[in-house]
Order: sequence, then structure tokens, then C-alpha cells
Amino acid sequence: MIKILSAEQIRQADQFTIRNEPIPSIALMERASLAFTNWFVTHFSPIHVVHVICGTGNNGGDGLVVARLLLERTYKVQVYVVGNIEAGSKDFTTNLNKSSGFSHVKDVEDLPKPGPEDVIIDALFGSGLSRPVAGLYQEIITHLNLLPSIKVAVDIPSGLFADQSSQGTIFTADHTVSFQQPKLAFFFPQNAPYVGEWYTIPIGLDQSFIEEQPTSHFALSRSYIQDKIKSRKKYDHKGTYGKALIMAGSYGKVGAAVLAARAALRSGVGLLTVYTPACGYTIIQTAVPEAMVIADNQDNELSDIPSFDNYEAIGIGPGIGKSRYALESIKKTLEVAQLPLVIDADGLNLISENRELLQMVPEHSILTPHPTEFRRLAGDWKDDFERLGKQKAFSQEYNVILLVKGAHSTLTTPAGDVYFNVTGNPGMATAGSGDVLTGIITALLAQGYAPEDAGIIGMFIHGMAGDIACEERGQTGLIASDIVANISAAFKKNHR
Repeated sequence: MIKILSAEQIRQADQFTIRNEPIPSIALMERASLAFTNWFVTHFSPIHVVHVICGTGNNGGDGLVVARLLLERTYKVQVYVVGNIEAGSKDFTTNLNKSSGFSHVKDVEDLPKPGPEDVIIDALFGSGLSRPVAGLYQEIITHLNLLPSIKVAVDIPSGLFADQSSQGTIFTADHTVSFQQPKLAFFFPQNAPYVGEWYTIPIGLDQSFIEEQPTSHFALSRSYIQDKIKSRKKYDHKGTYGKALIMAGSYGKVGAAVLAARAALRSGVGLLTVYTPACGYTIIQTAVPEAMVIADNQDNELSDIPSFDNYEAIGIGPGIGKSRYALESIKKTLEVAQLPLVIDADGLNLISENRELLQMVPEHSILTPHPTEFRRLAGDWKDDFERLGKQKAFSQEYNVILLVKGAHSTLTTPAGDVYFNVTGNPGMATAGSGDVLTGIITALLAQGYAPEDAGIIGMFIHGMAGDIACEERGQTGLIASDIVANISAAFKKNHR
């Protein structure tokens, strides 16, 4: 698990490391810049001309060290310094005195106009920035953004706030190389145009200090998931791995039930039953022979519920539609169920249109909306930071696990913790992908995983299965069945 710390906490980690390693601040700057340089040379060869744009603070000092280290490795480097040099930070000044030459930018016309094969390194402002850039800095960033060159940001794109919604002009990086820990801002869609592809590189900050820092924000890691996944024992049997019920499908949407069922079976559930309209009976029996099937009395949609007595987990929603019959089915489910549910798709849409049902959702149920479905549940928001606040508040108010799907899917808990997923790719933005996730989480819940862990493991495995499928199929041709086909491989990669 990777902690996502505030800019102030990272600043304190810098200071703690300087005092207690001990290491001079100038040496820590050298170490961080060396880590950045090592990353850079694995991504860009010396055929690229590098333009390093430095401010006069410590981020600019990082840029000066990077420029020097790249020159030592035979790169062609040009350095530009913006701002009042006399007022620069101590470590910036030290490294400026070591510089082999630079251009002092006093006007936007002093800047270069590099071509598409050149690389611009942004070292104007670091993560401590708390107000929009203005004046010459704004003009410079605007100028740089218009250039066709490859753009790389040191630690964070200049103008982007680490911990709050940003305003004003922001450097649009193709790559962002963050020191030690990722920034909260990296996980939000609104910042994707500025951050580009981001990477986190260790710079040797004191790990014990970081581990002691309080935070409610975490990024998932493979090692964390590996520790969570249970091992199977020699004398286990199908009853050991739970009985799950998936309530899904309607006329024209039985495929949603097929996908959820196949995903549940690939995720290790011992016994699976699918409750579906009568029109889906033969389809499920044929497409998913490993599952048992119970048909609803209605031909084309769910209208009732089966007995829930023998199930450890129930998933409801994929493809059920929003008819009055489907509404009756989900009402009865909420009235009768005595265990946490997995609720997705039309199940969520019915609840959002009949808000009295929210109070009936069993505690610690797992709700898996995409952003539009969540907007129907919680109301609109002005930016992604406000959306996250609404998500946290919703989890706490209704005592549920809330998983909002998308790039860096976000899971919130009633305790106020936030988990960001790090697996998955744009090819998974395809019909049926959410049905697959419902099946995975339902299967994990049936196997005895706590609801929070079922959601966390489920979204990680779902994303990794999509990544494995993408390696073979590419993003454009990826479909939900490809995700199902690679669930087994994703679990295999995450078993100790």
C-alpha cells in the first residue's frame, strides 16, 4: 500500500531526513536529481536536445542538478532560469554557481522554440505552490504549452496544486516524475492533461517517518494485494469457497448476466446461482454450464426474488433494466437481505430514482457506480476534489463501500479511507466491463473476504485482467469477455 501524503507532509519528510539521516539538504537535492536523471536516460537518448526551465526555488535547483548530470552523460542541454536570481533559495544558488552556463529569462521572447524531437524539462515550481501562477510565469508556461516538444515535469507540473483543485495556467506535461510519493492530484481525471503519464521514484526519504504519517488516502500496490489474497488448502472443497447468487439480466441484456457469472466463477467462488428472467434460462445454462440457474416468473425481466437462505454473497443489478417489475425485485431484495450486497448498474439507477431505498441498503454493501451513476446518487460536483468529498461523505452517511469506476477507480469506506486503483487501461471502457467487476467482487465476498477487501482486491484484479488482455488485444479491440478470460492469470500473478 502506498501512502498519498500532502505537500506539507512531504516537506516535513525532507526536513526529518536531513536532520536524522543526517544528510545536508544540498546532498538530498543531488540524490533526488540523480534519481530523476536515471529515469530520464532510460526514456530519452542523447539524440534529444534538452531544454531545462528552472525557477529560483528548490524545484529550480533540482533542474540545475539534472542539467549538470545530463551534460556529464553527453546530452545537449540548454538551461533557462526564470525569476529573481538574487532571491533564490540557498540550494538553488549553490547549484547555479556550479552551472556551466544558463540564460536568464526576463521576457517570454528569451525562451527557445524547440522542435518536436526536443525535450523540455519543467523545473519552475514544485509541490509547495499554493496560488495560481501569474505575470511572466504565466506567459512562460503558456508559451511552453504551445510548443510541439516532449514535455517532462520534475516532481509535479508547474501550476498544479498537489492537494486541492488547481486554477489558472498549468504546464501540460507528457510525463511527470514524482519524488518518493505520488501526489493526490495525479489521480483525478481533471488533471490528466497536465500530468500525462506519471511515475514515482524513491529518493531515500526516511521510511519510518513516512510510515508514521497519518493519511486517509492510499494507492494500491501489488504486494498489498498479494498479502490479502488467501491461499487454498489441500482438503478444501467447493463449499469452502462459498455460495453466491447473481441477480441479473432482462430481455436483450442477458449478456450482462453471462459476463457477471463467468467472472464470478473465474474468481474462485465455490457454487454460483444465477437468478434471471425466464428468457435467460437457456442462455445461462448454455453459456455458463458451471452455474446453476433459477428463472423468475416473468419472461423478460426480474420481478421477484429467490430464497436468500443459503448464500454468502448476493450481487444484483447488471442488465436488469428499470421497469416496475425490476423495481419490485430490488425492493424485495433490500427488504429481505441480511448480508452486504454488491449493487451495480440498473440496481443503482433504480435506487437513485427511488431514494427511499437508500436507507434500506444493508450496511457494508458494495456499490459500484460509474461517475454518471454516482452523480445520480449524490448530486453534481464542480471538480474532482469535490467529487471525492461527496464520495467519502456518501460512504459514511450510508455505511457502505463505494467504488466509483474509471481510470484510477476510487474506493471509499465508512471509516473515511480512500483507495485508488493503479491497474487498468482505456481499453476497458467497453460495454460489460462493469458486469465483470460485479462478478469478481461477488465471488470474493462469498469466499469470506470482508466487504472492504473484496472491493479492493476486486478492482485491482479486474484492472490487471484488463491489462493482461490489452497486451494481447490492444486497447481498441478489447471487449469485456477478454477481461473475463484473463481473470485467472491476474489471480495467478498475485498469489505468493
